[in-house]
Amino acid sequence: ITWLSIVAAVMSFAYSFIGLALSVTEWASHGLRPDGRIAGATAASSSKKTWDVLLALGNIAFAYTFAEVLIEIQDTLKSPPSEHKTMKKAAMYGIGATTIFYISVGCAGYAAFGSDAPGNILTAPGLGPFWLVDIANMCLILHLIGAYQVYAQPIFATAERWIVSRWPDTKFISSAYTVSIPLMQRGSVTVAPYKLVLRTVIVIATTVVAMMIPFFNAVLGLLGAFSFWPLTVYFPISMHIAQGKITKGLKWYLLQGLSMVCLMISVAVGIGSVTDIVDSLKISTPFKTVS
Repeated sequence: ITWLSIVAAVMSFAYSFIGLALSVTEWASHGLRPDGRIAGATAASSSKKTWDVLLALGNIAFAYTFAEVLIEIQDTLKSPPSEHKTMKKAAMYGIGATTIFYISVGCAGYAAFGSDAPGNILTAPGLGPFWLVDIANMCLILHLIGAYQVYAQPIFATAERWIVSRWPDTKFISSAYTVSIPLMQRGSVTVAPYKLVLRTVIVIATTVVAMMIPFFNAVLGLLGAFSFWPLTVYFPISMHIAQGKITKGLKWYLLQGLSMVCLMISVAVGIGSVTDIVDSLKISTPFKTVS
């Protein structure tokens, strides 16, 4: 899936650059006077402001979901050099580039649209020209198709292992066919019908659910809350303590304290995201997008 990763990366840079450029252009059209306030977006009440802050933290936490696939990526690398050295360098460059983009797009979008800035800057009112926004949205779709393939693989693998263990002697599950494909290096691929059916059903189901729940920021915040502490903080810290044989002392307490702080953040973000989803459900219509 090397080519898929390359296409996804190129698409990511493309729509990020377009969103950033259009936001800066919109900001410049105001005479470089920022619409946003230093105190942040306005809210109807202090409680709504609190939920918005927690929702923003959830969106930031969602950016850490890359940690879920780091070990799987590292497992595909060749050595020498050592895999962990290659991953350390790749993570540094990758996190550095995405941090610059996230901060730049966030600041430029807020400066251009203030409190009216949507969760997805490409849906901002008046952002144009429209043909360039359409190109950015197409790049976004292609990127998400690639990202879906990466994040869905563990789900596919878990479901397939369970089905094989549950019905090991079923002919439909155990059957596989070789299909010849012209112009392909290997010349053929092995297709398992049950995998084709299962993966198609999973993709259709997740797509329908995503279309029925017309939220963007709230869903990202909820996913970030669920994945941030256990996968990005707790397990890495626990593995580091076990690998380094760190006994109770200053370093051990600092690491555990960091884990507890991140746990409280995840819980607070989860509450804020659920609250926002409940509020949005009261006024939303299924299959209609809400930023």
